[in-house]
Amino acid sequence: MTEESAHDGGTQSGGLRTDGGDDEGVVRRDRFSGGPARSFLSSLAADERIFEADLEVDRAHTVMLAEQDIIGDDVAGQILTALDAIEVDGHGSLPDGEDVHEAIETAVIERIGADGGKMHTARSRNDEVAACIRYRLREDVLEAIETTLALRESLIEVAAEHTETIMPGYTHLQPAQPTTVAHWALAYEGAVRRDTERLLEAYGRINESPLGGAAFAGTTFDIDRERTADLLGFEGVVENSMDAASGRDFLLETVQALSTHATTLSGLAEDVIIFANRGFVDLSDDYSSTSSIMPQKKNPDTLELVRAVAGDAAGGVQGLTTTLKGLPRAYNRDLQRATTHAWETVDAVTEASEVAAGAVATADWNEEALAAEAGEGFSTATGVADLLAANGLPFRTAHELVAIAAESGADYDALESAAREVLGESLDAHVDPAAVEDALDPAQSVASRDSQGGPAPEAVEAQLEGAREALAADEESHAELTGALEAAHEALRSEGNGYV
Repeated sequence: MTEESAHDGGTQSGGLRTDGGDDEGVVRRDRFSGGPARSFLSSLAADERIFEADLEVDRAHTVMLAEQDIIGDDVAGQILTALDAIEVDGHGSLPDGEDVHEAIETAVIERIGADGGKMHTARSRNDEVAACIRYRLREDVLEAIETTLALRESLIEVAAEHTETIMPGYTHLQPAQPTTVAHWALAYEGAVRRDTERLLEAYGRINESPLGGAAFAGTTFDIDRERTADLLGFEGVVENSMDAASGRDFLLETVQALSTHATTLSGLAEDVIIFANRGFVDLSDDYSSTSSIMPQKKNPDTLELVRAVAGDAAGGVQGLTTTLKGLPRAYNRDLQRATTHAWETVDAVTEASEVAAGAVATADWNEEALAAEAGEGFSTATGVADLLAANGLPFRTAHELVAIAAESGADYDALESAAREVLGESLDAHVDPAAVEDALDPAQSVASRDSQGGPAPEAVEAQLEGAREALAADEESHAELTGALEAAHEALRSEGNGYV
């Protein structure tokens, strides 16, 4: 993934070597073809990831050149036939080269002679690699989005099954208020939903074609950038040619969105790990492991690795940001190191998201253990304070009363004693004792919290409806984007076949 050499005029292709010599490629030529730094400069092995993308970019560019009468139809047909053969042979059969772009061009020239060099007319490797990165990254981001959709579906299914499954809720890992498994699951569904939205938004900025920007200053040839964008399934072009060749903010935005999702996954994994430790949830054996020495152990290893991926993703953001920081326009070779951060991050986060979805979908919740723990630590205290405030006491006074009761039993008798201490009179002078007993019950406490977004079953049902609608809409968007790429791929092959 390298910058065009001093021949980047080349965009013209005369005088190219055609004997397939092993000691030089078609770009660097004699002066720059050897030396100890050649392997350091080479990205050919790493470029395997964009091998197919490069072939598609080559095909689209060749079709456009023929349509614009920049090259003849017969030459276009020979080039396209050679590209088909190179695809069949695979990346491993490419000749040595500085990068995949040079290696493919060399392979084309070896097959059809000097006319193969006409494939590179009116472009640079700068805009070429930018197009290849965007082309491949679209597929990767769509796969990542698909895993977020699967995770949201798993969380929605858990929520629908457990709208009345009471569980302890925590702040600072201390018992705070009773809630439900459904309420907890939908909290993460909302976060993952936003992760999906961020990735969809990033996709929109990935999905612009830089092809035709050439080295950075455009070209003298009468090219049609909109045509190549259409052939490759891009929504439009990156307008400014310098920006097209050198801009990598789309990479940074994508890695940041993936890192945010990894952070969400890390929190989800941590919660489930803790719940498993406390006997609240039992992970499927498919998402667990055992010890090599302690046969009784069932460890949540997969979720521990999911949790760790957040660090990898954050490192990807930092590495990419540092690589891009301070780079002058236009192209700099530093950019060859930038894409590694994106590929590693998207792979790691996509896999972690898929694993998290499976772990959530197959886990069994221990309803008895959850219910038994839901009232621990006087978790209904806030509900009692709310009840007293609803019956006329200033909330701060009610807060003080309940806090005193929490120190001496956290039951009705403790509340009665605290009322006499704080108010100078019996609790029943302010509130019905039966209402207090209900407020002390975790299930009744949850049922009373029916405000929008709350844990009461009716409030959760409304949240479930919204979650299902949002999921359906995002699934439709994902299907449309995937379908558009598939249609563009088929259309490009059809156009190319017209020259073969």
